[in-house]
Amino acid sequence: MSGTGGHATTAGIGLGSAIAVAISWSLHKSIVWAAIHGIFSWFYVIYYAFTREGGLGG
Repeated sequence: MSGTGGHATTAGIGLGSAIAVAISWSLHKSIVWAAIHGIFSWFYVIYYAFTREGGLGG
C-alpha cells in the first residue's frame, strides 16, 4: 500500500502534541510555551494530569 494516506504521522503533528499545545495555550497564552510543551507532547500531558487538582494524582 503505497501513496498518500490519512495517517497521523504524515500530518506532521501527533495527538499528544496537539493536546499538549491546547493545554499549554489555555494556561499560559504563550506561543513559546505552547511550542516547548508540544515538543514534550505526551510527557507534558501526563505531567499536567498528575499535577492538577482532581486529576489522576487525586
